[in-house]
Amino acid sequence: MTVIPGWMGSTAYAQSGGTVLKLATVGCGGRGKGAMANAIEAAGQLGIQAKVVAVCDYFADRTNEAGDKFEVPPEMRFTGPLGYQELMQVDADVVILATPPIFRPVHLAAAVAAGRHVFLEKPVAVDPVGCRQVMAIADEAKAKGLNIIAGTQRRHEIKYLQFAKAVEQGAIGTIVSGQIYWCQSRLWYKTREENDSNNDYLVRNWVSFLEMSGDHIVEQHVHQIDLANWFLGRPPVSAVGMGSRARRVTGNMYDQFSVEFDYGEGCTIASMSRQISGCWNRVDAQFVGTEGRVWDNRRIARYDKAEIELPQIDSGDKPYVQEHVDLQKAILNGPTVNEAQQVAESTMAGLMGRIAAYTGQQVTWDDLVNKQDSPWYNLALSPAARDFEAGDVPIPQEDIVPLPGE
Repeated sequence: MTVIPGWMGSTAYAQSGGTVLKLATVGCGGRGKGAMANAIEAAGQLGIQAKVVAVCDYFADRTNEAGDKFEVPPEMRFTGPLGYQELMQVDADVVILATPPIFRPVHLAAAVAAGRHVFLEKPVAVDPVGCRQVMAIADEAKAKGLNIIAGTQRRHEIKYLQFAKAVEQGAIGTIVSGQIYWCQSRLWYKTREENDSNNDYLVRNWVSFLEMSGDHIVEQHVHQIDLANWFLGRPPVSAVGMGSRARRVTGNMYDQFSVEFDYGEGCTIASMSRQISGCWNRVDAQFVGTEGRVWDNRRIARYDKAEIELPQIDSGDKPYVQEHVDLQKAILNGPTVNEAQQVAESTMAGLMGRIAAYTGQQVTWDDLVNKQDSPWYNLALSPAARDFEAGDVPIPQEDIVPLPGE
């Protein structure tokens, strides 16, 4: 094996076909398999190769499906709640983390401890304790010179990049308000099979349980919250909100949230997220400035009708591939990139909105990040990731949700 010069901390090797970047994946569902394919395509764009050398999933059938698809040897296929530990011992350059969000802090800590570069799917935690853990791991990764790219793919999409840069340069003045939406039909759900253990059922049906996903304001709407954080250049100061459960069949999550995020400096962002079939749908964002407005990735305009010249951005037109291009370019040539902190901040903002809706109280950023005497600072959901490693866990009571004011 020949180590490629310039790949700091990397074990990438050269063969007759050129440089080969070795990938290992924890979580072989649709997103995990998609990320592996995206990484391979990204390498092709850079004139190198990427090869999946190890895969891991809680379920053996998913591990083997991904292993067959990406031609991974049987001895490099790992399963069960502890399989990720074996995978981290494999000689790899990049670890893709695409399990249910409950496991993200534990798996990220293991990847960084092993000295791996990381593709980190969003969100990165389901509670404030886990989110702060990821923030600390981000610092550790930075100290080691490791690259981390997050699955907030809009930050790698050319139109969003152009609009964000134009806003940063003052094209619409100072943002004073905005709206972010993620309203769509209900996601899939799984009913319990006769032979399912508690763990099996929770992992298979993770999008239905607060403890597994963080609720959909965190798991899905994090994309739009991340847009607001990005365009404003900071996380929100506080949140108030409301929500309810009305139509879900399994689990213990809300169907809808309406939250007002206060970003300070006189700026509030109205947030609406919903997963109910048969209703009006909208996935969009608008930011209103003192001199103009920007509508998601479609339009930016000034009130005085002056033309806005969009900045030139060096980026491809496939954001799910481009995020891997950007990760691989950083590994190959630098400079180091680390998106763990920013995706942790967006996750934490989603948690702030969720807790505000669940409790009916105003929840501040300091409550979750700095104030150790806050009632929510030490909030850690149960069962937690380590509980799955220890044995069978209890299933949270289904169709029972928090009631504001109680």
